[in-house]
Formats: sequence, structure tokens, C-alpha cells
Amino acid sequence: MIISATEKVPLEKCPALVLNADFRPLSYYPLSLWCWQDAVKSVFLERVSIVSNYQRKIRSPSFEMSLPSVIALKNFIKPSENPSFTRFNVFLRDKFTCQYCGDKKDLTFDHLLPKSKGGVTDWENVVTACSTCNVKKGGRLYSKSGMNLYKKPFRPTVDDLHLNGRNFPPNFLHESWMDYLYWDVELLP
Repeated sequence: MIISATEKVPLEKCPALVLNADFRPLSYYPLSLWCWQDAVKSVFLERVSIVSNYQRKIRSPSFEMSLPSVIALKNFIKPSENPSFTRFNVFLRDKFTCQYCGDKKDLTFDHLLPKSKGGVTDWENVVTACSTCNVKKGGRLYSKSGMNLYKKPFRPTVDDLHLNGRNFPPNFLHESWMDYLYWDVELLP
């Protein structure tokens, strides 16, 4: 849902989109957002520049300012080249889809070579699986399970995860963010 600039929402629902110094989001999924308090604090500490504001003010007895909706870091943060191996990132690599049956509910992960048989927990040995498929495969080797994978597991790049993350937009997008999201996507003629 895209929220227009004129809609009134509580302050708690007014996060700021955080851009790197090159004006690209620090992260697409999860989208790099700071709560309004952290955004305002960073403005006062001169760590960020305000790029866009909500159409609302915040006030104290002696001060008033427009609430930032998009901020950019003043110092560039070099993105990590190798994403962390986490359950979330495995799910994101596999597009939140069981790699055996395609289900998107009740997800866990499965070791192709089970840990009980010397398998390791790494990018090349772990896939997203629904609970049903995980139980069905059990402690058997993938090659002896009779099951088929949609996609062989691989070590993703940060770009791979960002690309997949774009398929899962957040529930809240403010219209002031649109110029800064997905700007590096190829335009259609």
C-alpha cells in the first residue's frame, strides 16, 4: 500500500527511508527504515541530510521541524560483498518458497546432506523447505530421497538478495520514497 503525503498517520507509522551517501537504499529487504526518533536524532547530530519530508511537523516547546521521510547518510557505507548466512537470507535467496514442492507456508530449512551424515550448514547444502517436505525427506541423502529440487542451492551475492527482495515490497511505502526505490531497475520502452 502506498501512503499519500496528505494522509494522516500516527508518528509511529512515519519511518524514514535511509539512503546511503550514493542515494541508494542501504537495503531493499528488509527495506532500510529508521523510526522517526532515530531520523530526527541523526539530523541533529548532522549524520544525515534530509532529502524529503512528510507533510507534518514535530514540535517541542521551543522548536519545530518538518518530519523527515527520506534521509541520506553523509558518509558512504560500503555494502558487504558477502551476505551473512542466516535463515532469513536462505529464505530470501529461495524466494520464500519450498525448493521441493513450491509451497510458501510453514517454511523451515533442509540440509541436502544431513548433519547426521557429515553435512554442514552452509549456502551450498541448505535449502528452504516446507515442514511437510522436510519430514518427508527425513534424514536421507537428497540423492536417495526421490525428491527433486526447483533450484540447486548457491552462495548468493548481496545483489542477488536485493533483486529477490524487490519481489516482496513492504506493507508501507510512502509516496516520497518512490523516487529512491528501484531506480536501478531497467526501464521498459
